[in-house]
Amino acid sequence: MAKLTKKHKEALAKFESNNEYSLLEAVEVVKKISYTKFDASIDLSVRLNVDPRKANQLVRGSVTLPHGTGKVKRVLVLCTPDKEEEAKAAGADHVGLDDYVQKIKDGWTDIDVVITMPSVMAKVGALGRILGPRGLMPNPKTGTVTMEVGQAVSAAKAGKIDFKVDKFGIIHSGIGKVSFEEGQVLENARELINTIIKLKPSSAKGTYIKSIYLSSTMSPGVKVDEKSVTTAS
Repeated sequence: MAKLTKKHKEALAKFESNNEYSLLEAVEVVKKISYTKFDASIDLSVRLNVDPRKANQLVRGSVTLPHGTGKVKRVLVLCTPDKEEEAKAAGADHVGLDDYVQKIKDGWTDIDVVITMPSVMAKVGALGRILGPRGLMPNPKTGTVTMEVGQAVSAAKAGKIDFKVDKFGIIHSGIGKVSFEEGQVLENARELINTIIKLKPSSAKGTYIKSIYLSSTMSPGVKVDEKSVTTAS
């Protein structure tokens, strides 16, 4: 087990790690115990009672956070020439097709979101082994394979995030920065959790959400009482 740093021990001393907190209380605690010198990200981890090995229990989707993530996303659009101006006008950082496909094959992945069109998925599909493990592979279910490339770029820039349950049944996602106001983090967290709830697979039996934790970069996790998510607390 990794040795706890002095700052990590100090953070643990500021709250009851075995307690469950309302969502608002958890936000307050995370902001209080964050000790990085930079503006740390606030992350949400939701453990689900699903079996990700079964296709009908693979929870994935996208959501636009009301207050964004606090991170400027670098967007690549792989499209045909007739869609390039639309993508650029919407704020895409990189626009093209064959040149970027080759660039990615050569190892370039300095991007956060990849958006493409159905008609060029044959070319983009060849990048699956590179983009897939990095969570960058476009997917129609998350709106990143679309003819409306301008809208998709605007959504990504406005705070749209994609999420997917991992092999352990957990969804991890950044939902803001420590510098955000408590109300902004609260609303972002509720938006993501309620979206996950709506995506509950019909084949998932029993309690759907097993646990929720909130943390910031390098901070301990704070357990959230899931009943507080949809209340006014």
